[in-house]
Amino acid sequence: MKLHADRAEGVNVINAYTRDSVSVNGQVYSRSILVPPTGDMVDWPVQSMAALTEAHFSQIAQCKPELVIFGSGTTLRFPPPHLLQPLMAARIGMETMDTAAACRTYNILVAEGRKVMAALLVEPQN
Repeated sequence: MKLHADRAEGVNVINAYTRDSVSVNGQVYSRSILVPPTGDMVDWPVQSMAALTEAHFSQIAQCKPELVIFGSGTTLRFPPPHLLQPLMAARIGMETMDTAAACRTYNILVAEGRKVMAALLVEPQN
């Protein structure tokens, strides 16, 4: 699905997504990534929901967003609550949704000037 949004200068916008990729600012990523409101994408070395660890959420907390939109892939799946401890300790909110909804929600929030980060899980297809 293609997403079209007006892009303020320097703001990262998710242009499109498929089952196995996400396009940000016209660049296609076929791996999991963190999308900050501005600046470079951050490699997020997660290959599956089962591979998530607390360290993955610590990486997000170090970026200090106000809110994290977690895209869990093609279906809505929640990470185990104990993995979210780094976000809770830093008082960073998190919303979980499938990746399609996460991409749309991120674009809306970033357009509003929110300090939001999308954490998008892209799992290799068998």
